[in-house]
Amino acid sequence: MIPVLLGVTIISFSIIHLAPGKPTDIMTELNPKITPEARQRLEKYYGLDKPILVQYGIWLKRIVRLDFGNSFSTDSRPVIDKIWDKNLPLLDRKLSITLLINILSISLILLFAIPIGVYSSTHPYSFFDRVSTVFVFLGFATPAFWLALLLMMLFGVKLGWLPISGLKSLNYSSLSAMMQVFDKAQHLILPVFVSAFGGIAGMSRYMRSSMLEALRNDYIITARAKGLSETAVVYKHALRNALLPIITILCLSIPGLIGGSVIFETIFGIPGMGQLSFQAIMTRDYPVIMGLLFITAVLTLIANLLADVCYAFADPRIRVNKG
Repeated sequence: MIPVLLGVTIISFSIIHLAPGKPTDIMTELNPKITPEARQRLEKYYGLDKPILVQYGIWLKRIVRLDFGNSFSTDSRPVIDKIWDKNLPLLDRKLSITLLINILSISLILLFAIPIGVYSSTHPYSFFDRVSTVFVFLGFATPAFWLALLLMMLFGVKLGWLPISGLKSLNYSSLSAMMQVFDKAQHLILPVFVSAFGGIAGMSRYMRSSMLEALRNDYIITARAKGLSETAVVYKHALRNALLPIITILCLSIPGLIGGSVIFETIFGIPGMGQLSFQAIMTRDYPVIMGLLFITAVLTLIANLLADVCYAFADPRIRVNKG
């Protein structure tokens, strides 16, 4: 995991510095009276006058101490404070918000994709299977930002059923504890659905394909010959083996879900890591961008590690024999 993480940081650091423009350009472009000497002082202050390898070495030394540095924005706040503001409640911090939305999205994907895929595989070419196939094509073809805007217009503007911006209503502080939970849940419905929509479509098709392959194996024929019920054959024998590729695909989709947070958090005005990433990219705030990329890479690697653990639970053959 450590070499992979190091490689990710090297590539990310190089790409953001190869992009045209510098953080100091945004600070000086709107000031026609700025002098070249002042530009140089700004670049020296932020360490941008050094070669890129030296800049990366300085950043790497800080990151070993879990010091993400200070933001290049006007407030010059530490990056960790922007991501994990201790003054806010736990669920109102940017990292917590993004993790909550992604955990809910993954749960929604698993809740719907696995049953849809299993039923389609046990009833191939049925009406339900054909409808789910159309749903898959729609899910792959529908851009997330377009779907988000349509849902906002329908449920937020025309019907007025759901809020379309932020995580709290204006009267949130005056609500009771139960109503505060209900208010946040209302604000999360549209973002979570938009985040999970494409994943449900794709994962259900992967589940169908994996289950069809598992049902063709010899051990399934043997299980049926022994007189086991179809429920036991499908859910006890076939499903556990069919889950292995699904675990892999789900873990590989986590970076996409976190990356997609930039889109729907910006559209829905959610103050999470995605919105912070968008703001940092637009202002070329290198320390914030690298801090967010580093955290995303760590979360992805942890997810891959959990996938290896899940393999052992899904398939006993993978477990290490200590005997």
